[in-house]
Amino acid sequence: MSQSSSRGRKIEAQLQRVLAALIAREVKDPRVGNVTITAVSLSADMGLARVFFVPFARTHPPEEVRRGLTHAGGFLRGEAGRSLGLRHAPRLEFVLDDTAERAAGLTGLIDRAVSQDQARHKLS
Repeated sequence: MSQSSSRGRKIEAQLQRVLAALIAREVKDPRVGNVTITAVSLSADMGLARVFFVPFARTHPPEEVRRGLTHAGGFLRGEAGRSLGLRHAPRLEFVLDDTAERAAGLTGLIDRAVSQDQARHKLS
């Protein structure tokens, strides 16, 4: 079991590097622009790879960037499979990685709570 999960992590890391390079060099869809591939997560059967991305320049809404990546998905799947020597390349599902935005939102909530608490203590 650990051997296959180790293999899966290795393939995830390789897929992340290969897809990042392919998207930067080969994808000409204007909706995609510059994106960072933040992570790749393979399903247990390695039939599906969730590809997490963050758009750099906000020239297009994230949903439009996702549609552009999905449109290029067949090409990317074939090229990544060939590059990694996989007999069966996983289907690619592109997912917006909103971790940074959620973290910023939580930080804002915490900062407001601390400020309100400090203001309350000054009044006491």
